[in-house]
Amino acid sequence: MIDINTLIAILLLVVIIAPILARAIRIVREWERLIVLRLGKFIGVRGPGLVILVPFIDRGLVVDLRVTTIDVPRQEVITKDNVTVTVDAVVYYRVVDPERAILRVKDYHYAIALLAQTTLRDVIGQAELDDLLTKREEINKRIQSIVDQVTGAWGVKVVMVTIKTVELPEGLVRAMAKQAEAERLRRARIIEAEAEKAAAKILAEAANIYEVHPIALRLRELQTYIDIAREKNMILITESTTSRISGETVAAALAAQKRLSETESK
Repeated sequence: MIDINTLIAILLLVVIIAPILARAIRIVREWERLIVLRLGKFIGVRGPGLVILVPFIDRGLVVDLRVTTIDVPRQEVITKDNVTVTVDAVVYYRVVDPERAILRVKDYHYAIALLAQTTLRDVIGQAELDDLLTKREEINKRIQSIVDQVTGAWGVKVVMVTIKTVELPEGLVRAMAKQAEAERLRRARIIEAEAEKAAAKILAEAANIYEVHPIALRLRELQTYIDIAREKNMILITESTTSRISGETVAAALAAQKRLSETESK
């Protein structure tokens, strides 16, 4: 039979030991690593799995190895051709060396965010507006390369940098819209002129065919009569002149008519 004093002593012991055991036993997941510091000195990287720490002597810092994102806040930047734009971006990075990420920089997440922000401003400041709008992928890669060179010493790999939005001044947007409309009108006029040129060429070729084979003009005329009669449900009577035409002439005329039809279809 346990007396009351013994029971109280056991309960006190459990209350004291339980927090100590909780701090001494750590479960490190697959995508994490545990940096172990003993009396403030780095002694190694542990995990994944069960890790035992010495109570009150060891300290464990968890580092996540998964890809993490940073939203670079919106900021106004002046391009090389003196146009003020508002841009924002997102940075994707992951820790590849937990030891350096903890020991060489105080807060690598915050440091990467500031570095990306200043690099974004510098790179866009060296680019013209046309490049920013049409060569955004190249600018993204340039920013990623510059940031990654610096963060490599921190044990961090910058996977990708993406410029999300580029906002232009309202006046410039209107000017660009007018320019685009003018460009569409110019192209429409060019297409119309090319169509007229092609039509004139077809008419000239048709005139040459009718000049060489006059009977083709007569066949064309008869075909027109047939089309009109079919559409109006009419019967037309015309003077027949084909009796005076030889078979070879008709054949040549039909061939000419066929070439003319092919020319018009093009």
